[in-house]
Amino acid sequence: MSLIIVFFFFSLLLTSNGQFFDESKNYEGSSDLVDLQYHLGPVISSPVTSLYIIWYGRWNPTHQSIIRDFLYSVSAPAPAQYPSVSNWWKTVRLYRDQTGSNITDTLVLSGEFHDSTYSHGSHLTRFSVQSVIRTALTSKLPLNAVNGLYLVLTSDDVEMQEFCRAICGFHYFTFPSVVGATVPYAWVGNSERQCPEMCAYPFAQPKPFPGSGFVAREKMKPPNGEVGIDGMISVIAHELAEVSSNPMLNGWYGGEDATAPTEIADLCLGVYGSGGGGGYMGSVYKDRWRNVYNVKGVKGRKYLIQWVWDLNRNRCFGPNAMN
Repeated sequence: MSLIIVFFFFSLLLTSNGQFFDESKNYEGSSDLVDLQYHLGPVISSPVTSLYIIWYGRWNPTHQSIIRDFLYSVSAPAPAQYPSVSNWWKTVRLYRDQTGSNITDTLVLSGEFHDSTYSHGSHLTRFSVQSVIRTALTSKLPLNAVNGLYLVLTSDDVEMQEFCRAICGFHYFTFPSVVGATVPYAWVGNSERQCPEMCAYPFAQPKPFPGSGFVAREKMKPPNGEVGIDGMISVIAHELAEVSSNPMLNGWYGGEDATAPTEIADLCLGVYGSGGGGGYMGSVYKDRWRNVYNVKGVKGRKYLIQWVWDLNRNRCFGPNAMN
């Protein structure tokens, strides 16, 4: 349900073709250790899903463009751009509901609302996010209870309950008493000013604890040159995968507690390439400017996003997999 903060430490070698190779053994997961189950609830399966962005706080237009391009990339046909964001989404699409309908193939950015006045203050709680959505609906956006998905993105000066201490993002569904209908949504915050070492890792390094013996490694260069935004995009990908497969908390997840489920991206936390897991990000790419990435998007964009659990392979998988 939430992207929980975990520190990942990397042991990587750079090969001659510009690709990272992880010197660790393969830690990509085992079906013997995974209790992922389907609980008969819905997935987001509309052939076309309307995505609505709520930009909360003051936003740099360049940062907004990077995020929009990622969202456009999810459904973009890009055969010449392999491995692409849309290739990554194909793994998410493997999940289906009890009618046999797979997760949506097409996410369409259908509306945006800019809440630059901080209508609910600069300190938010999980519950107050629903009031932020209500304000956006009252002001501009439609209430789409048929095929709508809402994405609340907060600027780097907005504090969120448990942000940086326990979460980097979360998803849930709205209450009719607040919003007027039950619709799925996700929240992700920009951590650049508050905790990039936690929510934008590996583009920022955690500070070593005294006596821990931890030696910080070289920071990885973000593919779009923006530590907070590039870190945020990986969290957005994580939450999109999980809200799509478990929008009402009775879909796909592992564990006994539906309020604290282990979902399809949680199973692959910190895994970005082959060999990843157990504290290693895995084999990823480096471009000529030494920016790190594992998928490509529209307009020549590159991104580093986390893998998800592949229902057919019974392991974590992404389009940049080496096997």
